Amino acid sequence: MRYQAVLRLAAVTAVLLITWGISINSFDVRKARSILRLNYEDQIKPTFKTATPKCNLSRACPPDHFAFYIRSGAANVIGPKICFDGKIIMSHVLNNVGPGLNIVVVNGEKGVVEKCGYLNMISGNPHDILAYLNAIKPGMIVLVASFDDVTTKMTKEMRDVFVGMGSTLITSVKHRDSWVFAGRAGAENKTLFEKQAVNEEKTNVYENWPDMVEVDGCFQRTITDGHEP
Repeated sequence: MRYQAVLRLAAVTAVLLITWGISINSFDVRKARSILRLNYEDQIKPTFKTATPKCNLSRACPPDHFAFYIRSGAANVIGPKICFDGKIIMSHVLNNVGPGLNIVVVNGEKGVVEKCGYLNMISGNPHDILAYLNAIKPGMIVLVASFDDVTTKMTKEMRDVFVGMGSTLITSVKHRDSWVFAGRAGAENKTLFEKQAVNEEKTNVYENWPDMVEVDGCFQRTITDGHEP
């Protein structure tokens, strides 16, 4: 009887051990499957990159737009600043600005800066200045910042060129006014990116000059056929 009891105890113990082993193995299998599933989900899970704002804008521009920032000069002392698509193109620090119209011309489709420089509106040749403006091709994005004075050599024909780029303020810009502008050559719509500070003795902040002005935003890319979007 004692021998049979021992055998029954051994059998029960064996069954318990087998059951425990199966449970452990089953748990490990479930755990392994869970880990594999999580790893797989991590691999196929889409990753979204947050676009970084450019030119110190408060938000990133849509994919079909270019970020820009334009600031006019301060009197005839501190030069203007023009940033496009995250890169400073012209500034007092870069030492590539001058009195008159500081202009950056950009390929509106590709976002590539075609040329930049300043048109000396104080001592420049009006014929050369007009020729430069007329040579800007339709579809080009044009960023402009004033410095010192832009009217000494300004002609109606020059103003008309900017009107054709979408300007509504250039016709009223006068001696030593501050002016910034972003438009598109051959545009049919008036630009939303333009500001002017009028030279008035009562409101001037730099003795005989008004305060500087600035404008920034997201400029829409030129569509492939070259027409205004």
